[in-house]
Amino acid sequence: MAIAISAQHLDHYFGQGKLRKQVLFDINLEINAGDIVIMTGPSGSGKTTLLTLVGGLRSVQSGSLQVLGQELYGATAQQLTQARKHHGYIFQAHNLHGSLTALQNVKMGLELHQELSPAEMKARSIAILEQVGLGEHINYYPDDLSGGQKQRVAIARALVSHPRIVLADEPTAALDSKSGRDVVNLMQALAKEQGCTILLVTHDNRILDVADRIVSLEDGMLQQNAIVETV
Repeated sequence: MAIAISAQHLDHYFGQGKLRKQVLFDINLEINAGDIVIMTGPSGSGKTTLLTLVGGLRSVQSGSLQVLGQELYGATAQQLTQARKHHGYIFQAHNLHGSLTALQNVKMGLELHQELSPAEMKARSIAILEQVGLGEHINYYPDDLSGGQKQRVAIARALVSHPRIVLADEPTAALDSKSGRDVVNLMQALAKEQGCTILLVTHDNRILDVADRIVSLEDGMLQQNAIVETV
């Protein structure tokens, strides 16, 4: 099976000089293409840092990190931008622009895809909003949507480009149990339909059952004995 994400001896530091602090220690992890992997661990354990490295939002400082076959250690800013074209992002705060409609927010997920015409961008954005059950809300602004609906827009924005990898950071943290379950089920269904890999950071034990695999980070170290395959 193809490997979507491969980290080997990955370290990461914040700060300079005497303030330099190591936050990731010798991370070794492989994630198969098409898998849903959930990463758990206490706050401050390095989960979001690892997620942003995989997503090309931070530069790799030490070790090796290959994403979709591309080595990110030593990658230029332009190469990282190109790598991000293959990713979709879902955050704890939906990060929607309040001055834009649901449709306009979703279209932002295609801004790196200059090969698409404006008409194609609009058609694809409407189609994915319909898939997430918001076909009648495409012209609504975030303030007119519920928390669950906002997160559905965020999912639509992440998946509209048909990414090969989806990175989700606490996507259910601000939602009640039913909305959280609905959101995760939706992510799971659409990702499987599109054949993409999901790496999801969460503290929410209620959604662990959607994972093909669960990994745990603690104090910046991957707890190898905590990696489990789910049925």
